[in-house]
This record gives sequence, structure tokens and C-alpha cells, in this order.
Amino acid sequence: MASPRPFSRYEFTIAWRYLRARRAEGGVSVMTWISLIGIALGVMALIATLAVRAGFRAEFVDTILGANAHTTVYMAPQRIENEFTEDVYVVPGRIADYDAKAATLAEVPGVTRTAPVIRGQVMATANDSSNVAEVFGVSLDDLKAMPRIVDPETSTGNLEDFDRGIAIGSGIARELAVGLGDRIRLIAPEGARTAIGTTPRVKAYEVTYIFSAGRYDIDRTRIYMPMAEAQSYFNREGVADEIEVFVADPEKVDDWTVPLLQAAGEGAQVWNWRDSSGSFLAALDMEDDVMFVILSVLVLIASMNITSGLIMLVKNKGRDIGILRTMGLTEGAVLRVFFLCGAFTGVIGTIAGVILGVLLALNVDNIMAALNALTGGGAWQPEVRGIYRLPAELRAWDIFRAVALSLFLSFVVTIFPARRAARMNPVEALRYE
Repeated sequence: MASPRPFSRYEFTIAWRYLRARRAEGGVSVMTWISLIGIALGVMALIATLAVRAGFRAEFVDTILGANAHTTVYMAPQRIENEFTEDVYVVPGRIADYDAKAATLAEVPGVTRTAPVIRGQVMATANDSSNVAEVFGVSLDDLKAMPRIVDPETSTGNLEDFDRGIAIGSGIARELAVGLGDRIRLIAPEGARTAIGTTPRVKAYEVTYIFSAGRYDIDRTRIYMPMAEAQSYFNREGVADEIEVFVADPEKVDDWTVPLLQAAGEGAQVWNWRDSSGSFLAALDMEDDVMFVILSVLVLIASMNITSGLIMLVKNKGRDIGILRTMGLTEGAVLRVFFLCGAFTGVIGTIAGVILGVLLALNVDNIMAALNALTGGGAWQPEVRGIYRLPAELRAWDIFRAVALSLFLSFVVTIFPARRAARMNPVEALRYE
């Protein structure tokens, strides 16, 4: 009679009955539950951690791209020598024909939008408080194109009033204790030119718009001012400091460096968002790999409990193994029976871990909010983390990696006790029965 095919129904039946240990074999049952719970917790921690890391990176990048240019074109500083004193002065580069230059850059394939910008440092004061701020002089249309700035859910005020005032970050508004309609004074170190030199310029502006970009450092330091007013305030009449460029695929922004330099002409330089934040993103990627390795070790430790449980099961089922072998069960069939015992534990634990991990990832923001409420805000500090919330992003690849790792380790650790059961001599197994 032909031998049954591998992993036949009877092998699954025997393996499943062995897992449901009777009271006399309670130790085996306890080890099975310990193994299952350990694997479930390991997979849950792995999925939740990977989701949080992915969500943190996505939120961090989104706050960068939603409130900043993908890449910036500016002119290199110029060195000017005084013919009388032979002193050398370094003058910041300016873009005189910025409208034409912006139109030329906009024609580069893959560029979606360009925007001339004036930038300057000021001291903002109001209500006996002060704060260092960075002013961006932009047009109303360019400001409307920044999704993190014009988000109606996180901003207050009417953006159409921008031309008669300024837009400030929520952090500045909080520190200066100002709201819509209030006025704040901006003090620039380089102001009006007089016969005795340059004096600081002080001017008051009405707050017409308050935004929250989702980044602590942006909301605490950034002010937007109409382009024409910024040119007058910073003595930039007829010029721009730089041209912001937005491309179709920000993740591949380096591909536009050479075309933009060629289009901008001699003396131009390019600085993109990866140049400013690339080291931080590289650190995040490295931490992702390290966390995956560390949590993989936890899953491995949990999987090793399967080996302990199967060794106890093989010892308790020695008489059954001897009877099955004398009835004609092959070594391969015995090996597959005990392999399935361990595989059942690994599969059930993995499924439970995936469910728990997904639930934890979907509710991690609420959990952190509750912890913040209990600790008085100490669980998540925006000034340290840079963003205001702990997001999570479930990715199919991360779930697949966690499941594949758990199942692989669960299957591998069952091989040794399963082979031990298969090689058991039926005569020795039944000698003392």
C-alpha cells in the first residue's frame, strides 16, 4: 500500500490533539501558552515599533515639505575689495532679475512651481516679551501654495488679509501673547541708512493670520510678510534673496540639482531639503534597522520557548511515539507531527501578534495623549521631538517582515525536537511501558 502524502490530514489531527494536553500533562500546556503569548507580544512590539518609526519619519518629512521649498536657488556671495583700504568685504548674493529667473527655472522639466523670496532675521516684541524670528517675504499666491501653512484646521485668520499685515507661527503668538488684530514690533539690525551709518529699523505690523505648521521650530520662529513690504523693510528693493523651487518628486530632489544649476546660470548655488535634513533622516533609517534587529532578538527568545515545550512534549509522548512507529508511521511522519505542533504555536501566536500590533499602532496617538495627560505633558515634548504628536503609519512591507520573521524562527526552532522525536527507537520507547 502506498504511503500517505506528507502533511496528510491525520498528521494535522495528531499534532492538534497533542497540543491540547490533558491535566496530567499540564506542564506542556503551560509551556505552549507561554510560547504563544511570547511570540504574540514580540510580533506586536515589532509591528507597533515599525509603524511608529514609519509614521514619525512621514510626519517629519511632511512638515518639512509642507512649509519649505523642496530646493532653493541662490547666488554665491561676492567678494568686494575696497580700492582705498584694500579691505575685502563679503556681500551676500542677490538676484536682480528674479521674476525672469524664476520663470526660467519653472521651465525645467519636473519643476512644478517657483517662488522668489526675501529672508531676514528680526527681533519680534510685544507685551514686554521678545522672540527671535525669521521673516520670509513672499507673495500671497505663493503663501497659499504651502499646505502646512494654509491648513484651515490648524490656522486662524483670513489669508486674504495677508497684504495688509503679517502671518506668524502659533509658537510666536503664544510666547508674545498676541492674537489676530494685535500688533507686534519687528526690529531689524540693518535698517535705514543715514549719514552716520545704518540704524536698526523698527516697525509695527498687524497680525492677520496665525498658522501651525506642525513643527515646533517653524511655529516658534517663522513670520511671513508680503514680498513688496519685505523688500522695503530689509532694503532689498528690486532684488530677491533666493528662489524657492518645488519639484514633482521631492524624494528624488537630487536629480534636479544639475538641471537647476544649468538653468540658473553662472554663480548660482542649490540647497535642497535633503541637504538640511539628510543627516537626521539617515539617523532615523539607521535606528529603524537597529530597532528591527533588537526586536527580532525578542521574537527569537520567545520562539525558543517552543523548543522547550516540544522537548517536554516528546518526553511525555514517548509511549505514543513508540506505538505509532510500530503501527508503521515513518520517521518523516513523526517529524512532521511534532513540527506541526510547534508550527501551530508559531502561527497562532503570530496571528495574535499581528492583530494586537495593528490595534496598538492605530491607537498609539490616543495612548500617547493619555500618557501626556497623566504625566502633565512630560511623555511627549514637542520642543525635543520637533513635532507635536506621535503618528503611526502601517505599511504592508513592515507587517510582512514581522510575520515572515516570526514564522521563520518558529519553524526553525521546531526542527531539533521534531528530529529527536522522529529518531526515537520504538523498542526503547516501549521497554518500560
